[in-house]
Amino acid sequence: MTKIVEVDVYTSTSTNLAKGMHMDDARLILLEAIARKRIVVARYNGAMLMLAPHLIFERRSELYAFALNLSKNWCLGEEKLGQFKLAGLSDVALQDGPFRPLASYDGKPPAPGDLIVISV
Repeated sequence: MTKIVEVDVYTSTSTNLAKGMHMDDARLILLEAIARKRIVVARYNGAMLMLAPHLIFERRSELYAFALNLSKNWCLGEEKLGQFKLAGLSDVALQDGPFRPLASYDGKPPAPGDLIVISV
């Protein structure tokens, strides 16, 4: 059973997130990107990536993006979503280009116990 988490997008608080935590720009940008199905660019582990974020979820009180890395050379039909810890993303910027969610995306969180914050 998937549990949907209610999030106050202005303060980034939910019953499952630490109280007093404030929404930073990266989270706001990713929320908008998912809501509008827009591509983002971001730095992750030192590399600039182009991502198509499909889902933000919470795991053990940490937020993650479930996104397609468009910077990777995928074979046709082998594309898959990767997990990116939001705390590790920097220099996040919304792009004008839209993306189409993967046909294989089922809207479920990656693992049992993960809590959905927002999904395409």
